[in-house]
Amino acid sequence: MLDSNSLYVTDENGNEVKMTILFTFDAPDGIQYVVFQRAGSDNGEVFASRYNDEGQLIPIESDEEWEMVEEVINTFIEDEENAEG
Repeated sequence: MLDSNSLYVTDENGNEVKMTILFTFDAPDGIQYVVFQRAGSDNGEVFASRYNDEGQLIPIESDEEWEMVEEVINTFIEDEENAEG
């Protein structure tokens, strides 16, 4: 479920965990992605997933897709660091 800046995922223990959305983006092929981290966490661990028009998360499965998403995340982090400096 996506709302304005949070989403909720179920962890491996079946607990619902609040995540903070860092940003969303659309790939050139029209697939939508969301990048997020655990709410209140500052350990730098970031997660990503596809999502559909209903806001349902869809796992990223291919290595090529992960590489593309990681590139976008790295660019986002660099831009954030440059904006702070």
